[in-house]
Amino acid sequence: MRIRLGTRGSALATTQSGMVAESLVAAGARLGLEVQTELVTITTHGDISRASLVGLSEVGVFVTALRTSLLAGDCDVIVHSLKDMPTAPFEGLELAALPEREDVRDALCSGGRKLAGLPAGARVGTGSPRRTAQLLALRPDVQAVPIRGNVDTRLGMVGKELDAVVLAAAGLNRLGRGDDAAELFDPADMLPAPGQGALAVEIAADAPEELSNLVRSLDHADTRAAVTAERAALAVLDAGCSAPVGAFATVENGALALTVRVMNTAGTLTLTEKASGRASDAVSLGRGAAHALLGRGAASLMGRS
Repeated sequence: MRIRLGTRGSALATTQSGMVAESLVAAGARLGLEVQTELVTITTHGDISRASLVGLSEVGVFVTALRTSLLAGDCDVIVHSLKDMPTAPFEGLELAALPEREDVRDALCSGGRKLAGLPAGARVGTGSPRRTAQLLALRPDVQAVPIRGNVDTRLGMVGKELDAVVLAAAGLNRLGRGDDAAELFDPADMLPAPGQGALAVEIAADAPEELSNLVRSLDHADTRAAVTAERAALAVLDAGCSAPVGAFATVENGALALTVRVMNTAGTLTLTEKASGRASDAVSLGRGAAHALLGRGAASLMGRS
């Protein structure tokens, strides 16, 4: 079986797609199938534009081109960072696998200094309102600077125009750059984005059964339950990357524990809601936590009346 995996062209995207390709080959071997894979690079609007992506991510700026190529038959499988994906299902496609999640934490990359050791008024780069708000809550004196670019580009700014950048630990680890993290933030201090650290593997809803079964075999049940709760909360809050919203769920022995947080952009006001229950109730737990936050005034924190 030959499988074409559609991917963005960045080093992180191709690395992540390559990891899924290797997993498909290994899964095929376990099923007695000889699987060959090919990465198909697809250019997205977000790769071309140099403008800020805040707001655009609400409609999946890094997702639409991949999905269009999959539906057009240019590839058989596409791989996303789950945190970049819109929460609504996409007609004609199936989210067939959510492999086991990587480290969910955010990392401070500063050339060795932790956040507490940065100078007063330090310039810290991040393209995320969620990270900005929580960063300012921890260090109100620092200046959060909007940045774009791939991991290497962002790391290259440290020690030049920036004192530090905040990146996802998962991406650093997958690129073999984990040592660049001077500090890994406890999720209690910097709640990750819903789905952070997880990959999503999509196929066409009418994909051949042999391919569908192979891709589905990569799914990790506890990861799916956790991110389902997180993304259910995000969907109710109707918040994309332009709103400071964090969510993190863990699953242990069939029990799910969820924390959802909404902040104002200055990091001065925060609402946090916790929920727990059965992993099989992930959707209702996520929705319930989000409705509780809305009842407590979360909409105004997100800039909505």
